[in-house]
Amino acid sequence: MKLVIFMPAYNEEESIGQVLSSIPKVKGFSEQEILVVDDGSKDRTAEIAKKKGAVVVKHVQNRGVGGAFQTGVLKALELGGDIMVTIDADGQFPSEKIPQLIKPIMDKEADFVTASRFSREVDMPKNISSVRLWGNRQVAKIISFLLGRKFSDVACGFRAYSKEALLNLNVFGQFTYTQEVFIDLSMKNVAIKEVPITGVKYFEGRNKKSRVFKGALDYARKALAIILRTIRDYQPLKFFGLLGLGLFCLGLLLDGFLFIHYVRTGSFSPYISVGFIGGFLNILGIILFIVGLLADMIGSVRGNQERILYYLKSLRYNDQKK
Repeated sequence: MKLVIFMPAYNEEESIGQVLSSIPKVKGFSEQEILVVDDGSKDRTAEIAKKKGAVVVKHVQNRGVGGAFQTGVLKALELGGDIMVTIDADGQFPSEKIPQLIKPIMDKEADFVTASRFSREVDMPKNISSVRLWGNRQVAKIISFLLGRKFSDVACGFRAYSKEALLNLNVFGQFTYTQEVFIDLSMKNVAIKEVPITGVKYFEGRNKKSRVFKGALDYARKALAIILRTIRDYQPLKFFGLLGLGLFCLGLLLDGFLFIHYVRTGSFSPYISVGFIGGFLNILGIILFIVGLLADMIGSVRGNQERILYYLKSLRYNDQKK
């Protein structure tokens, strides 16, 4: 078996050498490779990674963490990886915990394993801001609600994927990929497990300002957009149906108000406009429901395309390894 440890990096010359040196040799694998995707860095990140013996793929311009992740998944499969571990290049995550992270995959208990920084079984990481902690918890609640299963941390970048998970995985977000992976793999019934991890670092100095997003509101806006788009694609009838139902019910309330006013006064005046707005919302709600039905039919086509893509990737990368 081959283990690929994947590290997306953007302007990390200060830390990437030390992080690469800290990666342990994991028992149970005949081969182990470190893969670095340099996401358009302007410093010596790629040069240092190459000197440390890593396989380096360089983006000419910055594509975002999601874009780097997509490149890493395909390269890991190309390298013949049976398990891929993702870890940050800034030293935030403890590399010595990699064996603990991949154990559920080795034991055939899961195909996708994510570290949990906020599990009740571990102490809270030091120096994490209250705003970031609150934001992570709210996003985890949203994802848990959508998937019908409780998760404590859906934004952690310290994860492990089996080859089966990598072959099934299709994500499109450029800004980030962490929440989208949960939804994508859950919808494909891939076994997921959280592993509580201690020793996660939040730096008070150089990494206090995130390079991925400008602030909590910016993160919330972009993450919510990715979540909504993914739900729209995988559960279109629920997405458009609930939205249409909400607008239709709001229209009925306005219609009811106008009807009661007419019964009491015998006239629609001065609320005729309320009736027009209510009628418009009723029609819009019905249209959205019809759109949901059509999108649901198209979704079955997408499902077939995903299965075809899975088999094509299986043929390509399994044959390549032989």
